[in-house]
Amino acid sequence: MNETFVIVILVSAIFYGTPLLFAALGEILAERSGVLNLGVEGMMLMGAVVGSVISSRMGGPGWLVLLVATLASMVAGALTALLHAFATITLRVNQTVSGLALTILTGAAGLSSYLANVWELKNPAIHQFARIDVLGLKDLPIVGPLLFHQTLLTYLSWVAVAACSWYLFRTRTGLNLRAVGESPSTADAMGLNVARTRYIHTMVGGAFAGLGGIAFSLSIVPTWVDGMTAGNGWIALALVIFGFWRPVWTMAGAYLFGALSSLSLIMQARGFAIPPEILNSLPYVMTVVVLVAVSAGWSSRKLSAPDALGTAYEREAR
Repeated sequence: MNETFVIVILVSAIFYGTPLLFAALGEILAERSGVLNLGVEGMMLMGAVVGSVISSRMGGPGWLVLLVATLASMVAGALTALLHAFATITLRVNQTVSGLALTILTGAAGLSSYLANVWELKNPAIHQFARIDVLGLKDLPIVGPLLFHQTLLTYLSWVAVAACSWYLFRTRTGLNLRAVGESPSTADAMGLNVARTRYIHTMVGGAFAGLGGIAFSLSIVPTWVDGMTAGNGWIALALVIFGFWRPVWTMAGAYLFGALSSLSLIMQARGFAIPPEILNSLPYVMTVVVLVAVSAGWSSRKLSAPDALGTAYEREAR
């Protein structure tokens, strides 16, 4: 295995891991507040379809179109998450049921596909997120293609990881968020608004999922395809566990899964006689392995899972 091949794998890991990273960061914020969001896949698809239609229909400078498309995808994801938040926080519907219902409603055979048909999304997106040659350094050995030749979304994801880490572990608001996720009754007694905290972070998580969706529709697959996220929302859920609910570890996991996702294309391009079905299944096999490892005896406390994760809070039951 030569150096060039390793670099190709690493570059592809970052490229394909970026949408996973966005979605997983959003899920970390939601779960840290105690809300389990299984609707990530649908939120990604809603962000993808909205971003795609704006890129295809809006006129003006490319940078402005991409900015509007990005913001719109975040809004689409946040509004979709609002449905989940209302159901689970206000109505206290079972969080697993609500998330699954939301995925069915907005997923590959639901609202996202319907909107794509209404808007007639058939052609490739006119405006796309291309790789940027930062300061002309893309040809530097090793670090050039890894650090200085990525898309704007990738650089944004790195900023998001740093911001989320700082927010969760270096700010009072982040401490309050973790308190709500660990013991909402105690947080309430301290004067924290549990419902508001959960609403805000669930919606911010949805906005991140929308960013993950637009990374598919305007970068990885720069056109609309029904169900284009192909289960990556579920992989993002596993990544949160894989990364121990911490942004930096989750980024490492996202790039590992990104490398596995890219193996099929890379191996075929280099003439390796490995059935593509085997390579394409590797990310999902790894997802199952991660979840089985967790359920085979690791307690949620050892993994630092929030104690109140998935539990509705009833203030009057205190």
